[in-house]
Amino acid sequence: MKIIKTLFLTAVYMGAVYSAALFAQSGETINPNEKYKFPAAAGIEYKGMSPTAELGTDYGGEFLTTDIAFAGYFPLGFFPTVQPFAKIGLVTTNWVEDPEALKTLDKFNNYQIYGQIGAAYRYMLTKQFEVGGLLGFGISELVFNHDLYGDGLDYGQQMFMTDLGATLALNLSYNISLSASPTIRYTTHLGTTATQFDGFSTGFSISGSFRVGEDPDAPQAEIRSIKAGNLQFPPVFAPMQSYYSKNPVTTISIKNVEKLKLTDITVSFFQAGFMDTPTKAASIDELAADETVNVPIPAIYNQQVFSTEGITPLTGEIIVEYKNNGRVASQKFPVSYDLYDKESLTWDDNNKVGAFITPADSALRNYSSYVRQICKDYTIDGFSPELQTAMQIFFALGELGILYQKDPTSPFEAAQENPLIVDAISLPRNTMTRATGDCDDLTVLFCSLMEAVGIETAFITIPGHIYAAFKTSTPSRSYKMLNPDRNMTLNIDGELWIPVEITLIGEADFLTAWRTGVEEYTAWDGQPEVRALNRTRKAQEIYRPVVLTEKDLGLQYGDKNVIVKEFKTDLGKAIAAIIDDSEKEAKDNGSKGSYNRLGITCAQLGEYNKAEQAFNSALTIDRNYLPPKINLGNVYFMKGEYQNALRLLHGAENSILESGKTDGSSYSSVLLSISKCYYELENFDKANEYMKTLADVDPEAAAKNSYLATGEAGQRASDRSSRNSLLYAEE
Repeated sequence: MKIIKTLFLTAVYMGAVYSAALFAQSGETINPNEKYKFPAAAGIEYKGMSPTAELGTDYGGEFLTTDIAFAGYFPLGFFPTVQPFAKIGLVTTNWVEDPEALKTLDKFNNYQIYGQIGAAYRYMLTKQFEVGGLLGFGISELVFNHDLYGDGLDYGQQMFMTDLGATLALNLSYNISLSASPTIRYTTHLGTTATQFDGFSTGFSISGSFRVGEDPDAPQAEIRSIKAGNLQFPPVFAPMQSYYSKNPVTTISIKNVEKLKLTDITVSFFQAGFMDTPTKAASIDELAADETVNVPIPAIYNQQVFSTEGITPLTGEIIVEYKNNGRVASQKFPVSYDLYDKESLTWDDNNKVGAFITPADSALRNYSSYVRQICKDYTIDGFSPELQTAMQIFFALGELGILYQKDPTSPFEAAQENPLIVDAISLPRNTMTRATGDCDDLTVLFCSLMEAVGIETAFITIPGHIYAAFKTSTPSRSYKMLNPDRNMTLNIDGELWIPVEITLIGEADFLTAWRTGVEEYTAWDGQPEVRALNRTRKAQEIYRPVVLTEKDLGLQYGDKNVIVKEFKTDLGKAIAAIIDDSEKEAKDNGSKGSYNRLGITCAQLGEYNKAEQAFNSALTIDRNYLPPKINLGNVYFMKGEYQNALRLLHGAENSILESGKTDGSSYSSVLLSISKCYYELENFDKANEYMKTLADVDPEAAAKNSYLATGEAGQRASDRSSRNSLLYAEE
């Protein structure tokens, strides 16, 4: 019973140790059975054995049995936890002297020389702890020390033995291991009549073994199967953070210097402090002996790269993990390079400018919103909103005191000609704070402010210069609604863009900057290959904007009255140029249609008196000409003369109904304008009635003006754009 208890307690103890070791191992990524496997081990084992009465074995007296064995273990290379073994041992069995026992028992004293083979399962939980079990089979020669039967003969016989045991091992080092093992042994005689020592016995052994091989953790044992080349890293630029995550910083080479293939190769790059985890560069299934491969190295940097100033020397590491003949190995190669701050770049790719355009910067969003707010009461709904916003921002920056100043250390033209020169582009928030900048600084500032209010921008590069442009929503066929001179706009893929020579901020008005931008662009018509219009949003698909910390710049925005005055002046000049050209065309043509078009242009640009004159001129030519009647009604609506508007519009409605031409655009114009007039007069029933008719005739126009069917007067103040979205009638 004592032995059974011992075995039970041992099993419980081993289970506890096993569980604790498993828990300790749960965070490890290296399999110690693979890493610390060995080719062979030799050891000595001492074991004490006792018959197991519970299983029916009784030697007939008190005997002391000891077992000393020498063992060799040979782990399977492909499955190192399975370890075949061979043993040679000596078992001695002697009667324990006891006064009460019969003296004749000592004649049963004997010894056995045995050989045994089997297999052990040894699972390494950590480098220090192992658990497992063993199963062995053997043959022994049993020899009695005395004449057992009094016939003068020494009796010997062969015995068959089977051992089953559990093992708990403590590895003092890679080479030295101590273990304890409870064992159950079954023996039976072969071919004789001496059966006294047949049956089950239990024992507990301790053993020590020496394992052949070299500790993988020892410096001299480290595997060096890989040689890395091309480890000279180029400078890294913080604004290119997003680019490096998908495109290589550089390309290195790795070579297998062994005479056998390597497998499961993984290459990574890590930069402490500026990466959260290593950036995986490549996975290679196998690398043949003496084979070399090139590996592009991307880099996923975190936001810390934006916190540096100037040039920061860094040392990172290339990490190569692989298996050499099934053994896991890892090598690290240091790489040194310079990290340039968030205002640095080289001009090998103009699209890099996109990283410096930062519309998400709250300081810029607040400023652009302020500028639009102070100018909103002076904008013209029928004139390009993009062009008006550009004017407002241009003059606001001038009032802020921002001026062009050539960079004395790295002029743009020098940096553009030599892509190896490191140039600096000031972030927009810094340019606003310093109030000076060169052409690239002012370009990214203007583009950032325009993008902050949703207007698409671009940056134009020509030899020695960079400046800004923005896209309008005006169709290319309607270029005269921007400027009567077709050459004042750039038709890029059917879209009208306006260039702005941004270095003229604070030195000239917007129209001069616009005209100068066009002249600079067209000056290179003969060499279009040396100029480019780079769309900001397209560039930022590759070079995402620099990430900035929210910050109040503490700027004084300047005198808003000056901004508004300058905006109104240039807006008036731009509108006057459009109307003057349209008037000249009407007078030269002299037709009713040309005067009707002049009236529409004037009405859309807020010149209602001139529009009224133009529509009346058209009616003078032909009193029955319907479009100017409708349009004149619209002008009265915009002037707030709703009854006069209804008088003309109902007259036009009757003319259309009498002619039966209710499927044309003129009928839609009349219905919408009448509904708007009744809405403003708070006759919501009539407004809704005409809206229902409009929905049948022109569903799209009805959907755009759906507020007319709500019957809520409060909508008028909150929906100015819808109120002014009239449909003017053309021929």
